[in-house]
Amino acid sequence: MIIMDEQTKAASRIKNEETVASLKDKLGRSKAVVLTDQSGLSVSLAGELKKKLKSVDAESVVAKNTLIKIASKELGIEFPEESLNGPTAALFAYSDEVAPLRELATFAKTNEKPTVKAGLLGTTILSVERVAQLAKLPTKDVLHAKVVGSLASPLYGIVGVLNGNIRNLVYTINAIKDQKSNA
Repeated sequence: MIIMDEQTKAASRIKNEETVASLKDKLGRSKAVVLTDQSGLSVSLAGELKKKLKSVDAESVVAKNTLIKIASKELGIEFPEESLNGPTAALFAYSDEVAPLRELATFAKTNEKPTVKAGLLGTTILSVERVAQLAKLPTKDVLHAKVVGSLASPLYGIVGVLNGNIRNLVYTINAIKDQKSNA
């Protein structure tokens, strides 16, 4: 049995406190968080995932479940108990809520790892199914284009109707002109 001396215990406690502070900061800044099980994921694949997440302003951090639980409770977040069992990595999405989830889903589909345990969107806890649904949403640009198209569509209809009335008036005037010139 190894007995830890007081310095080692103090150093471990300080490191844990720093990790909790870092997790709280990341949780506070994140628009979305996903807890995943990365067991069985090789180091090279984990590195590849981190690169893909970084490209969409997100990051994945492996942390002890107890530290994630402490950090989240201090912010008033209650992840489901079963999501904080086994090896856990937390994905933090900073600028876009959906793009990192889409990257994670694509990566997991290709590599069969990691598996989603739970999610957080704003202050709402998400089930595995809800995280999967969010990952299937189109990009923000596509959604913006759909909204603009929906707003512009009635305007095009109004313009068409108004042009039709003007066109009919021109046809009528031309018909009257033609009648008078033939008479």
